[in-house]
Amino acid sequence: MPDPVQLSLRALRGHLPDLPPVDLPDGRWLELPRRGRTWLTDVPGPTPDAPTIILLHAISCTGLLTWFPSIPPLAERYRVITFDQRWHGRGITSERFLVSDCADDVAAVVDELGLDRPLIAGYSMGSVIAQRVWRQHPDTVGGLLLAASTDHFRTNGRERVFHAGMEVGMGLTATLSRSKVVTRASASAVEALDADTSDTARWAMNQWRSSSPWAVGQAVASLGRHHSTPWLSNIDVPTAVVVTTRDLVLPPDRQRDLAARIPGATVHEAACGHAGCVLEHKAFVPALLEATHVTMARMRDHDRART
Repeated sequence: MPDPVQLSLRALRGHLPDLPPVDLPDGRWLELPRRGRTWLTDVPGPTPDAPTIILLHAISCTGLLTWFPSIPPLAERYRVITFDQRWHGRGITSERFLVSDCADDVAAVVDELGLDRPLIAGYSMGSVIAQRVWRQHPDTVGGLLLAASTDHFRTNGRERVFHAGMEVGMGLTATLSRSKVVTRASASAVEALDADTSDTARWAMNQWRSSSPWAVGQAVASLGRHHSTPWLSNIDVPTAVVVTTRDLVLPPDRQRDLAARIPGATVHEAACGHAGCVLEHKAFVPALLEATHVTMARMRDHDRART
């Protein structure tokens, strides 16, 4: 029987010959008091006082897997930080996965690193967590950048049934977070994360496999409960929304509706699908850079107005 991993690698190499090379920044463990430890990369900008952007990754990914095409161009002007969310890659392991806990983790990273109101940027799941960071820790956030985002799920009958089923199923298996089976599976996958970056497709596959199916199910269940529509109009920091215009997971109209609900939000379009941050990086990265530059400039103006 053919090895499914080898088949996936051949497909990835055959159909995506323009994947960028992996130029990994150095990473380190960061201990968050009373929370746990996570794997963090912290790339300095061109100057010691360069503005900071924190990048929050997508579901079933790691920080580096979502953002490795974007980190080098961003680091030309900014300090760039990313880390693995709970139960993803080398993120915190815990008894549960809640988006609200992930938002608290971001605030803890900001505090532990002594950052001053950075730009919080998220892709898909990361964009939902970014929204929650502002909601739960508004004084921590200097600006928001939401890519491939939404204000809520369960918008139709199919989504409601899917998320309700995931919520029930994950509730029944919540104790698996402590099981030796899940822990052992996660540990073995993580061992090979950065072992070899000469083959971009293989490295990406290892990064993707480092998050267990249990973790993904828990994340989907928690995301299904997200609903920021009632308070988006209260967001009072500069915000940019990067719309993935060929997205079949989160339709572009829903992303634009999110932007319309946030006062003063700017919209930046990327002609790519939901995995565009990597698979269509040539379309996504320019839109991300534009959104970042615009929002950083607005943050500077916003700070001057506050003082």
